Amino acid sequence: MDNTWLYIKSGKQDAFYNMALDELLMNKVRRGDIPPVIRLYEWETPTLSIGYFQKLEKEIDIPKVKEYGYQLVRRKTGGRGVLHDKELTYSLVLPEDYKDIPKSVTESYRILSEGIKEGFNNLGLDAHFSIPDKEKRREERSSVCFDTPSWYELVVEGRKIAGSAQTRSDGVIMQHGSILLDVDIDHLFDMFKFTNERFKNKMKSTFLEKAVAINDISDKTITIDDMYIAFKKGFEDGLDVNTVGYELTETDYKELESLIAKYASKEWNYKR
Repeated sequence: MDNTWLYIKSGKQDAFYNMALDELLMNKVRRGDIPPVIRLYEWETPTLSIGYFQKLEKEIDIPKVKEYGYQLVRRKTGGRGVLHDKELTYSLVLPEDYKDIPKSVTESYRILSEGIKEGFNNLGLDAHFSIPDKEKRREERSSVCFDTPSWYELVVEGRKIAGSAQTRSDGVIMQHGSILLDVDIDHLFDMFKFTNERFKNKMKSTFLEKAVAINDISDKTITIDDMYIAFKKGFEDGLDVNTVGYELTETDYKELESLIAKYASKEWNYKR
């Protein structure tokens, strides 16, 4: 059946493993080894991930990241900095020519993010897609991902609650993103460089107005376990697919090792 996807529940892994496994799945889908896949995962150590095109030393306070004992990794996807800590992260990997997937990145976001919207609904939260006003998009932005929603990202009560990024490579789409359970705003903003303290405080207050975590707005306390259940079903319903579990093979782990080494290297993380 062409609507059967694989499902991987990775649990908590370190930063380099998480990025490497996303790329491994892209390689496997590209080779036709596996059908499309939904992966849900967490972070063993709080991690600051930066977008593929971000200038690490210009935008990030690297000594502060080290002081907090956090990991730092560059993603394969674009976008801005994200602190991965108390969250569920998802990735979707599928061929570009998968049925009904638009060629436009923006429109494919909308289709693929239906699963996230359904997941929030399963948690009792009324999530909607953002459609930003063109004028408002000209306002100041920081290097922090969640300070403003982009096209078709998910908002609840007018505030961004999930951030996603997408990359396309040799016929394969990989979209991954963060679904915030809780967020430490002070730590998040401490790790970015700002021109001055006033601008930093202004961006922090903007963040509070425009972004929110699940446990800030839910009537009940939601756990990571609740999120795994809600979003697995959300993706199945939102994408109209069935899933079967997938366990990595010995061959997968061998390929994964070299990819982990890449994401842990200074060459990859400091290259821009």
